Amino acid sequence: MSERTKIVLDESKLPRAWYNINADMPVPPEPVLHPQTLEPVTPDFLSVLFPMSLIMQEVSTEPYIEIPEPVREVYRLWRPTPMFRARRLELALDTPAHIYYKYEGVSPVGSHKPNTAVPQAFYNKEAGTKALTTETGAGQWGSALAMACNFFGLDLEVYMVKVSFEQKPYRRILMESYGAQVFPSPTEHTQYGRSVLAQTPDSPGSLGIAISEAVEVAATSGGVKKYSLGSVLNHVLLHQTVIGEEVLQQMEMAGEYPDIIIGCTGGGSNFGGFTFPFLRENFKNGKNTKVIAAEPAASPSLTKGKYAFDYGDTAKMAPIVKMHTLGHSFVPPTIHAGGLRYHGMSPQVSALVEHGYVKARAVPQLDTFKAAMTFARSEGIIPAPEPTHAIAVAIEEALKCKESGDAKVIAFNLCGHGHFDMAAYDTYLKGNLEDYDYPEAAIEAAMAELPQVG
Repeated sequence: MSERTKIVLDESKLPRAWYNINADMPVPPEPVLHPQTLEPVTPDFLSVLFPMSLIMQEVSTEPYIEIPEPVREVYRLWRPTPMFRARRLELALDTPAHIYYKYEGVSPVGSHKPNTAVPQAFYNKEAGTKALTTETGAGQWGSALAMACNFFGLDLEVYMVKVSFEQKPYRRILMESYGAQVFPSPTEHTQYGRSVLAQTPDSPGSLGIAISEAVEVAATSGGVKKYSLGSVLNHVLLHQTVIGEEVLQQMEMAGEYPDIIIGCTGGGSNFGGFTFPFLRENFKNGKNTKVIAAEPAASPSLTKGKYAFDYGDTAKMAPIVKMHTLGHSFVPPTIHAGGLRYHGMSPQVSALVEHGYVKARAVPQLDTFKAAMTFARSEGIIPAPEPTHAIAVAIEEALKCKESGDAKVIAFNLCGHGHFDMAAYDTYLKGNLEDYDYPEAAIEAAMAELPQVG
């Protein structure tokens, strides 16, 4: 095996196509349902929110979809991203395991989110869209879409979960620097936002509420504005597979192949982008990589949620999909991993977990920051709170190797840096950070509000 630490692909190796796991899913897809009629949605209904090119990607069963050259041109600003052998972390843990991480924090906005923001902006511009609306939790997605809209000349309205708006002011400033308008959700700008504030004036917000506001603005714009989503749906995870396709090449350069791969999960975009190409190798080419989805114990959709049809938003305006869900009325605790505070999970990821192809693990907040400090003090990178969940599981697996003596190859996706998250680290270092387990009683209450799908 090579002794290199940093494994870098030449620009000529930038993937030319995204991988569509729909072509190889071992379980049949469930229909997407209309939120009012509960019947399968039509392209006409979806076209209120999305351009037809993205709708066709959403339902495609083609294994590969070509990446348009204007998108690849923007990708070249940061892609291919580097992969690292975490040798210093291995030494700190005294483990025989070989640990690798893909580093998406080198993108201009510091996360993996531009991998889908750029193509979504491109396809909307191509379709004649004038402006986009979206939601954001921690601000990673909003920042990425703000940059992409700026590149393609589109206006953008961002509805940012209020608690994150207050916790992470620099992400708001970053979005505004690219020309976006940013509102703390729930807002007075929408009918749904006003109804939430009337009932709960001090609401901290949630991704479900912010999605409802962004969807309402797009749906009532008369076609001038479209809605853009940063996770959950197939076309979003599809665009992110550029990550995993690069990692396959980089692992070959390293002379190894992962026994275990790990990604953090909130809606599924980072996890799917990293793991879906490896799942293809499991399904089609006889590989046997263990795939682990790491989620917050405070928003445990995969480990405690029900696998059922549910609305994608709080106001019941977005399509209904079958997924692991905590219930669309879920209002999460104010944990710092704002990008993972969603009530549901990607339908593909949910089905893969439900049928045993992916293992899910919930990680308490204190454990994630402990892992982050171990990683930062050995590898030097301060991770965003979201990928600390993957780091915690990677460390756990590496310590199992220490006990067993197995030199397993472990890989995870470091999907963002934590430079705008220092308030969270300050809270942890001062001993003021607390764990939070989402109560079973709250989940059971939310289950009573699921749509009654026959």
